[in-house]
Amino acid sequence: MNFKKSIATLVLTCLLFVGCKEKETDIASKETAETTAPKVKKEIAAANLQTASFSVEGMTCAVGCAKTIQEDLTAQDGVQKATVDFDTKMATVTFDKTVQTPEKLTTVVEAAADGKTYKVSKMKS
Repeated sequence: MNFKKSIATLVLTCLLFVGCKEKETDIASKETAETTAPKVKKEIAAANLQTASFSVEGMTCAVGCAKTIQEDLTAQDGVQKATVDFDTKMATVTFDKTVQTPEKLTTVVEAAADGKTYKVSKMKS
């Protein structure tokens, strides 16, 4: 009888320690997430704003392709806003012309995924 109680106590103690470690990890990850400030984009002077629109060929879905390209463009320095429409296969990017160029934006789009999937055409800026 004592042997069963000892085993039960040992199992409960182990579960208690495992449960506490998970909670401590969750608390630490929440603190890290809260203290990490999002990247603040530098304000772009109105005189330096330029908009480029172009066609993106090779997209097969809105969630994967279009969203990935949009996030890649938005993450670039000097890009104020980027939108990629899967249905029309068009991308529109508002950017700082002193930092970015349409050629650099083309490179970003065509380098997404494996570097062979997406092709930019009909660039208008």
